[in-house]
Amino acid sequence: MAGRVDHEERRRQIAEALLRIADAEGLQAASMRAVAAEAGVSLRLVQYYFATKEGLLLDALARLGAQLQARMDRWIGAASSASSPSSAPSPRGIVTAILSSILPTDPESRRITRTYAAYYTLVLNSPTALESHGTLQPDRLEGFLTKQLLAAQRSGEIDPAKDPGMTAAGLLSMVNGLGSSVLAGQRDGEAALAVLTHHLDELFRAPAGGRSPHPA
Repeated sequence: MAGRVDHEERRRQIAEALLRIADAEGLQAASMRAVAAEAGVSLRLVQYYFATKEGLLLDALARLGAQLQARMDRWIGAASSASSPSSAPSPRGIVTAILSSILPTDPESRRITRTYAAYYTLVLNSPTALESHGTLQPDRLEGFLTKQLLAAQRSGEIDPAKDPGMTAAGLLSMVNGLGSSVLAGQRDGEAALAVLTHHLDELFRAPAGGRSPHPA
């Protein structure tokens, strides 16, 4: 057990070094040698744990996805505590928490957004670099949001004529665009959140009974 834990720690150390380089300089700067230097280990050790650059990129991407998932889980938990500690958050609360957590409004989310942007740039420059692996996290997230929107639709919070899948895809595209505008300096995080809230207010409406769903 101790040996396995040590190996996993080494892999984590190396993968996180790549993520730091991607955040600061882009993945074009993340050669195996540069990753070794950033991690404080030998090139031979990097090559021992990751035989190929693609293997290292995919491992680091999975860890980045886990970091984003952990952040979303914390925001959903906070939404639950804010609404009613004894009950699960509403579909709107979950949708709001997820989309808000993705926006680059603090150091953690800015780092995650910049690093994902580095991966997007890599895929644009070399479409076969990560094959289909780069779409796994976005596809899962879009599917989860679709389920939440469908639940809100069934409870009367969303117009039944709306297509949950198309709406989820549109919301994620909007948030990605807002994130880019924050990183580019067009608007700050607070302004981006205001735009998101505006669109969610338009999407969600009072159920048939007239009781307004309370936001996160």
